Amino acid sequence: MLKDLSVAAVLPASDISRARDFYRDKLGLEPDNPDATDNLLYKCGNGTAFLIYQTPNAGSAKNTQMGWTTDNLDEEMADLKSRGVVFEEYDFPGLKTENGVATMPDGERGGWFLDSEGNILSIATMP
Repeated sequence: MLKDLSVAAVLPASDISRARDFYRDKLGLEPDNPDATDNLLYKCGNGTAFLIYQTPNAGSAKNTQMGWTTDNLDEEMADLKSRGVVFEEYDFPGLKTENGVATMPDGERGGWFLDSEGNILSIATMP
């Protein structure tokens, strides 16, 4: 059954070289397949991973496509900001950020940012 299997995100990139630079320089990540030319595989905590692949369709989604969870949102966001990551500001019904952070009624806090390809990524802490 799917509920017992690992899951991984897949993100589009219109410029795989630019994406590699962003994920290295801004997020501090190196691909596990550094010699690949049309996709990048990144492994993260607890056996999770994500793939970035070359396509002209990148940046067209208007929703969060991938996110990380952390126990210390403020520390992680400060580190990302020091690397040049810019967090989005939202003011929608049910979602308002202040200094890039939204606090949900259940206590979850999170922030969103765009990668070099226009993909919407998030980092959050769960209560």
